[in-house]
Amino acid sequence: MVNLQESMKKFEVEDGNELDYFEVKYGESAPKIMVVSEIWGLTKFIKSFSRRVAMEGYNVIAPDLYSRKEDKSIFTEENIMDAMRPMWSLPPEKRRDPEAMNEVIKKLSPTGKKIFEYVSQKREIMEKRMISDLGHLYEADMNSHKKKGIVGFCMGGGLAFQLSTEKHFDASVIFYGASPRNMEDMAKIKGGVFGIYAGEDSGINATIPQVMEKVVNHKINFEMKMYPGTYHAFFNDTGMSYNREASEDAWERVKYFYRRNLNE
Repeated sequence: MVNLQESMKKFEVEDGNELDYFEVKYGESAPKIMVVSEIWGLTKFIKSFSRRVAMEGYNVIAPDLYSRKEDKSIFTEENIMDAMRPMWSLPPEKRRDPEAMNEVIKKLSPTGKKIFEYVSQKREIMEKRMISDLGHLYEADMNSHKKKGIVGFCMGGGLAFQLSTEKHFDASVIFYGASPRNMEDMAKIKGGVFGIYAGEDSGINATIPQVMEKVVNHKINFEMKMYPGTYHAFFNDTGMSYNREASEDAWERVKYFYRRNLNE
């Protein structure tokens, strides 16, 4: 029986704040993997997945990107869900309609309006701050490790993809995450990348052709698996889009990918 050690720790970021992160330790010499969460934050799913990864022989860290003092009471999983649910109730073609979106915003609570503002209208600003925060965690806790990996889901998948262009990872797993904003940044990726995508996820999948073009041009070690008939967030067994068959297959592929790239 593996004796994992769990703890909550803190790391300092650029603006002087201290953020929280969840750590699961397998052993001192084990490769280290960063888990970057969905838009919901450091949830039970992310902690459970972190333990699952650690059981395979890795030390794992999962940051709480909403743990600034001013964010803790606002960016909770429940509050984010309440803020985003009205938008998701709109047909996809209406989500870019300013009038339709304004009607949604009018009905939100003050907390909901603040959340919606940051995850929608100020998304790029929020993501830049998160990338900076993740970079500080990397320098504080990962940089000295010989073998390093990362995995991200949804929003966290996009953040993990972007961070892989800025920091050295031997293995990056991107679960249905947005492509880097500047595709040319992909030329700076040094390790292997495994992109996992849902078949019915048009917004995320729209840039895959450009990703593949950069993969060929820059000779990136890139693998991809598309799961037809599945939807965004199919791997999360606590969500409405969970697909057991695809999730189980993806997990086996992720384990194999990490073994090849982190255990050499």
